[in-house]
Amino acid sequence: MTALWIDDDAGLDRLIAELDGQSIVAIDTEFHRERTYFPRLALVQVGWKVDDALRIALIDPLACRAERLATLFTSDREFLFHACQQDLDVLTHSFGSIPRKVFDTQIAAGFLGYSTPSLANLVNAELRLTLPKGDRLTDWLRRPLTDAQRKYAAADVEYLFDLRDALMEKLQIKGRDNWALDACAEALTKKMGPADPAEAWLKLKDVRALKARSRGVLAALAEWRERRAMASDIPPRQVLADLALHGIAQREPTSLEELAQARGVDDRHVRGAFGQEILEAVRRGRNHPVEMPVPEGEELERHLRPAVTLVSAWVSEVARREQIDPMFLATRSDIVDFLRGSPDSRLGASWRRSMVGDQLGRLVEGSSGLAFDGRGNLRLFDVPEGDRPA
Repeated sequence: MTALWIDDDAGLDRLIAELDGQSIVAIDTEFHRERTYFPRLALVQVGWKVDDALRIALIDPLACRAERLATLFTSDREFLFHACQQDLDVLTHSFGSIPRKVFDTQIAAGFLGYSTPSLANLVNAELRLTLPKGDRLTDWLRRPLTDAQRKYAAADVEYLFDLRDALMEKLQIKGRDNWALDACAEALTKKMGPADPAEAWLKLKDVRALKARSRGVLAALAEWRERRAMASDIPPRQVLADLALHGIAQREPTSLEELAQARGVDDRHVRGAFGQEILEAVRRGRNHPVEMPVPEGEELERHLRPAVTLVSAWVSEVARREQIDPMFLATRSDIVDFLRGSPDSRLGASWRRSMVGDQLGRLVEGSSGLAFDGRGNLRLFDVPEGDRPA
């Protein structure tokens, strides 16, 4: 299929006017962030139908104000994605907003026994079609794009309508269509954009081996590096390498001369304001020792901690039996919330409660137990009243 190429604002205005009359629009993005802190939008692909005929447009955000597409997000029209989370993050940064309603074919497939399938695999499995092969290392910021690159990009939205129809038909037969729609809505509630700079140190290696004071210095340095990278829109490693962060945290320098001796530090790091900022971060961190966060589950009352493993095992068993991706049934955080008795626990509401939440309640209170069935599976059984906890 030949896609319309949009590289001027007049063409974009005409496209937006046509899309404004659509109730469903397929969308995808291409972006890079290897040389920047924030994702740099390189291409936007959209698909829509007119009298059941599919149309596709490729929008060049380097040549026109693609962020004006955000005017389409203010309505309740449905936007089709595959694996939407990164796209939503990119749209948040580039457009300042995201759609109100999405249908994610990868999420929907998770309720039919698939585990985070790629678009190519899902199209092949559900539609018996093969997507055009492309170079996964394509530089989408380079112009002009070749015909092969345009065809590859267009394929990312070309089959989303047919996939949605095929998946929804199967979901409706199983009575899971509303489950999938709820999960798609949940995707819109996840945090978009960059993580909190104050938590950047948690991504670094070997932080558990450090003493609290050195960890405080490392945390302050990592936060400073993150904020400087954001301000300059460059990858954090280009500000200061991880090796240098650890080297400085270990030495805790108090002067530029001592800073220059830290492993991973070179001349550019000790010049002018850069070096002074590092020393200030070291001073700040030295006065604020940092303990490791309590691992998820350990904040539970001690007698409930073993239940995390037990509950996780049964959740995995139910997910396998019901052919649902386990991450949609319950994450570890969901399990901890449930055991903690949180009123907002996802396992205590809607379809998750009926599928597994009520069973978990009986398991935790001791009225049910788990056993192997001799064939590699788990089964839930009732515990006789005389054997239940008092």
